[in-house]
Amino acid sequence: MINRRVFSVGLGAALVSACSGGGVTQSAPRTRMQAVPNAGWDAWVAGFKGRAAAQGISASTIDRAFRGAGYLPGVIERDRNQTEFKRSLEDYLAIAASDERVSTGKAKLRQNGATLSQIEARYQVEPQYVTAVWGLESRYGARRGDIQVVSALSTLAYDGRRGAFFQKQLVAALKILQNGDTTPERMTGSWAGAMGHTQFIPTSYLAYAVDFTGDGRRDIWADDPTDALASAAAYLKRSGWTYGQPWGVEVRLPNGFNRRLVGRGTRRSPADWASLGVRDVRGGRVPNHGAASIITPAGASGPAFMIFNNFTVITRYNNSESYVIGIGHLADRITGGPPIQGRFPPDAQGMTLDDRKELQERLTKAGFDTQGSDGVIGSNSRAAISAYQRASGLPVTGEPTMELLQRLRRG
Repeated sequence: MINRRVFSVGLGAALVSACSGGGVTQSAPRTRMQAVPNAGWDAWVAGFKGRAAAQGISASTIDRAFRGAGYLPGVIERDRNQTEFKRSLEDYLAIAASDERVSTGKAKLRQNGATLSQIEARYQVEPQYVTAVWGLESRYGARRGDIQVVSALSTLAYDGRRGAFFQKQLVAALKILQNGDTTPERMTGSWAGAMGHTQFIPTSYLAYAVDFTGDGRRDIWADDPTDALASAAAYLKRSGWTYGQPWGVEVRLPNGFNRRLVGRGTRRSPADWASLGVRDVRGGRVPNHGAASIITPAGASGPAFMIFNNFTVITRYNNSESYVIGIGHLADRITGGPPIQGRFPPDAQGMTLDDRKELQERLTKAGFDTQGSDGVIGSNSRAAISAYQRASGLPVTGEPTMELLQRLRRG
């Protein structure tokens, strides 16, 4: 989990799926990767078994783990073809804190209220943050991953591009099996080995997973999310979580604010920031939650946030700034907080989120289905744009533009 954005079937896959579609409600395809014969992988596994035994893994655990394992070329394809989605924070939050994800989060918070209260009492991490992690990592358990972890990790370790890392994860996975927390058949996850409701990679599982139910197993794979939710709370707590402190607060900066003070490297008390004219979005002073920094992740004309120590704690779960804001904002929304109040700047094409939503709506109405109208332009939206351009005798670029929107407005 630490700094492992590409290892998650949760937010990574969910956002890629949603961005590829154009609507956050689109379901991600579930691809069951098929193992194929590979003599090189066979030889690598034979050598690895000796290395695993030298690290204390029993012969019976090794044999059981690899009995149904195989080489998965689909995993290598995914590893080679990762797309670095340079989504704006506005696009990211449109998915991470979509109306659907917020409403589902509220329902999950209610449904699991008693369990989350018990977790809160033990670990001193508020339920909304645990729920938000669950929501972003696996869509509240709906996207836990269905790929055999031993096969995926051994394939990646054999491939060698990040061989040492994945071999370490594979040894950790075998230790989990040897401890009896799950079976090879139930140990499923993402293509890169992130597992369960909260998408722990094996080394993070060994370090932080807990048996909250008391059944002798740290079961983050079960339909019952209790152990997974408690494990996320334990992770945050051991990373330095401060109970009662927000991740951050949206603020307004005064005209002429010294931009050199913006950034996580400058920390001052809320009172000091108030003396410089910083106010919350309602015009009040931000309460004293400890030393804080000011960030403007969408640029000087976008929303501003006063962030506290818990912001840094969440970065230890995932070091993406957008991810941290996504967790914090989703947690705020599922407990009744408002959307971001500050306005985001237009994109490189001069389009706002509302413009892109209108473009998707008009394309769909014209018979070129974008499969959603969240304003996030993904592969389905680009395909719809290309089809419209082709049908209209225009150069086929697949790019959203104001000119295209204006043409659609004219009918």
